[in-house]
Amino acid sequence: MSQRLIAVYPGTFDPITLGHEDMVRRAAQLFGRVIVAVAAGHHKKALFSVDERVDMARLALADITGVEVADFHGLLRDFVLAHDAKVMVRGLRAVTDFDYEFQLAGMNRSLMPQVETVFLAPNDKYQFISSTLVREIAVLGGEVDAFVSPGVNQRLLDRVRRTA
Repeated sequence: MSQRLIAVYPGTFDPITLGHEDMVRRAAQLFGRVIVAVAAGHHKKALFSVDERVDMARLALADITGVEVADFHGLLRDFVLAHDAKVMVRGLRAVTDFDYEFQLAGMNRSLMPQVETVFLAPNDKYQFISSTLVREIAVLGGEVDAFVSPGVNQRLLDRVRRTA
């Protein structure tokens, strides 16, 4: 592990899943500090507010040393540079993720050439999990406790009950 390197793991985390948690645990073993950057997600319709997503991420990741959670609005580049990060962590679940992530990495390299993008693959048991699918299953009354931590599951159940 490098004590000097700060890594940013960005996403909307709506909600944070066990797959995200797995990625953060892996990144925390490699980098001195990992900042989970929760995007306001202006381009997506979120089930949870950015503050709620930050709270859920903090709850789910509380036991991991060297990890902090913060929200950001605007360009990720500005957040990464403001935190003096040198690495951006991105997850690749399947081949379908690669095209988008490769394009995004190229754009990020153009915007911040001093920052490297590192791709990590989640544990096999988490490769099929996505926040979008978890939200859809929860909204339709399905059980998602195998895909999210208990605290996140409870918040999903509460949100679905209130919006039903």
